Amino acid sequence: MQRALEAGADIILLDNMSLEELRTAVQWVNHRAKTEASGGIDLGNVRAVAETGVDFISVGALTHSARSVDIALDFVTQ
Repeated sequence: MQRALEAGADIILLDNMSLEELRTAVQWVNHRAKTEASGGIDLGNVRAVAETGVDFISVGALTHSARSVDIALDFVTQ
């Protein structure tokens, strides 16, 4: 994180961290950049992740757990 801050990063991705690690990282960054939590986050733990103080949360479960729908569009020409 130090190198990212020194390089002028606007957002730092905090990937696959425990809640305690997220809290520590947010305190360490101390508003010098935005923070985004990612990895292992689902609708069951998103509140706890939000309470760590991160600025953004990526919930991949919203996309890779979504059911697909098969839709077809047929054109008939005369």
